[in-house]
Amino acid sequence: MKNVLTVSAFALILGVSANVLANPLGGGFTGPSQAAISVAEAKKLGDDAPVVLKGRIEKNLGGEKYMFTDDSGSVTVEIDNEDWNGVNVSEKDTVELRGEVDKDLMNFEIDVDSVMKK
Repeated sequence: MKNVLTVSAFALILGVSANVLANPLGGGFTGPSQAAISVAEAKKLGDDAPVVLKGRIEKNLGGEKYMFTDDSGSVTVEIDNEDWNGVNVSEKDTVELRGEVDKDLMNFEIDVDSVMKK
């Protein structure tokens, strides 16, 4: 009986450990997320407003700045190297960008947090 309890406890610990290793940061939200908006709609938002854009990255403007375009217009986006998360895209690929508006008196751009190829 003692061996059965020991084996059961060991199996329970292994099962919990495997779950933690499979998802080390814990769970996450699986429900609906923020819907994509157009560049024109994003330009009406205030500084730091969260945005999701769907369209194409047309070209590199130098450094971490890119020209993003959808059917409503274009906007400069800043994508830090670590925010690409290994995704490679060309000007022909449709992407979804998640980030926030970076707006001041003279400048409007989107500071991107993540890039996903669609």
